Amino acid sequence: MPVSDDLLSKYNVPVPRYTSYPTVPYWQDNIDNQKWLDVFRRDFNATNREKGMSLYLHLPFCESLCTYCGCNKKITSNHNSEDIYIAALQKEWAMYKAHMDSKPVIRELHLGGGTPTFFAPSNLNKLLQPILNESVIHPDHEFSFEGHPNNTTREHLQTLYDLGFRRVSYGVQDNDPEVQRIINRIQPLEHVQRATETARAIGYTSVNFDLIYGLPRQTATSIKKTITETIALRPDRIAFYSYAHVPWTSRGQRLFDENDLPDAGEKLALYKTGRALLLDSGYIDIGMDHFALPTDALCIAHSHGTLHRNFMGYTTQHTDLLLGLGVSAISTTKGAYVQNDKSLHNYYAATNEQTSPVTKGCFRNDEDHRFGKYILDIICTGTATYADIDAQLVEKYTLPLLQDPLVDGLISIKERSISVTPMGRNFIRNICSAFDLSLARKQNKITAPLFSKAV
Repeated sequence: MPVSDDLLSKYNVPVPRYTSYPTVPYWQDNIDNQKWLDVFRRDFNATNREKGMSLYLHLPFCESLCTYCGCNKKITSNHNSEDIYIAALQKEWAMYKAHMDSKPVIRELHLGGGTPTFFAPSNLNKLLQPILNESVIHPDHEFSFEGHPNNTTREHLQTLYDLGFRRVSYGVQDNDPEVQRIINRIQPLEHVQRATETARAIGYTSVNFDLIYGLPRQTATSIKKTITETIALRPDRIAFYSYAHVPWTSRGQRLFDENDLPDAGEKLALYKTGRALLLDSGYIDIGMDHFALPTDALCIAHSHGTLHRNFMGYTTQHTDLLLGLGVSAISTTKGAYVQNDKSLHNYYAATNEQTSPVTKGCFRNDEDHRFGKYILDIICTGTATYADIDAQLVEKYTLPLLQDPLVDGLISIKERSISVTPMGRNFIRNICSAFDLSLARKQNKITAPLFSKAV
């Protein structure tokens, strides 16, 4: 359904991406580590046997700096760092294993970064094999990793395939040479094609491309070319992200001239151009900047109303526990969100002392659970039905913020259910923000810039 420029402009405001609730800016520093480990043990033992767990390994190393990137990374060409980091990850895993009363059932495993394919294939095997050997692999498991098209080799793909990986996500971002030059990510299209075709030849069942709109020097012509070239390679999934300009947290973004960024109107046009091309080529918009072919498991889950979302993004897996290992990694249980120290030095110090590297997070109460579920339901199914116990809170905080979306045709309200319309699927983050009580109450009175804009 076409979206007017007026609506896109109206709702192009800073809002969270809602990978958690409460969102990260409302977490506390210096969280009680012993309390976290107690919560982890309780929640792991309550859900492991029935649902299994998700495992995220953050591999932070990159050989060069991509100036657009907001991820936690370490720029180095010293590959001797691989062994040191693997040892630290395995020490952290051993610490958590000591708090598990049964063998972990791994249902979901993701390698993120940084650049996971910075690591040699043999070292990825060295890292993963002991973890997998100590675990039960769920029969419906999904293993995935992020790869750089320039350095993902056939050996990388084969090694990970042999360990059970069937999904790979390539950071493409943009194919235009001038855009690549200014964001310092030079990768010829033939490298993307080779990495994609090699993965499919080995047997990977899902290939994802990450694309970004709103990058410096991007134009209508260049985005159309990038999307057209992407469609020709027919990736199963495409994440078409808005460039998040947050130089207050990502210092690399200060390295290019902000005058090279498209203005708000130009950025909206880039989004509309790319989205229209994807839809016209048979991709389905499943929400929150993600598109998939009708045959992909993510699209099938979306159509069946069984989609789920966690810190790793949209997933077909439903687990109540996500354990993040590595510097800056985030873990999620029913009772808490926590994040490891962002400093590699501090992370090494904690793991060497066999103590938890967690430095911030929040312990969730019943209200957090309920409103977090409403947000998750909007993101994954498009409908949230709130409980009687929350009626007063919804009437006070949520419904007033939904009046404009209601008038603009983005939602419908029936009894105690809020449903997103086809038009409203373009504004999921805005609709979710109406259920964000932390934001509405302005807890902690945060005044610094927090979030990127919705479009």
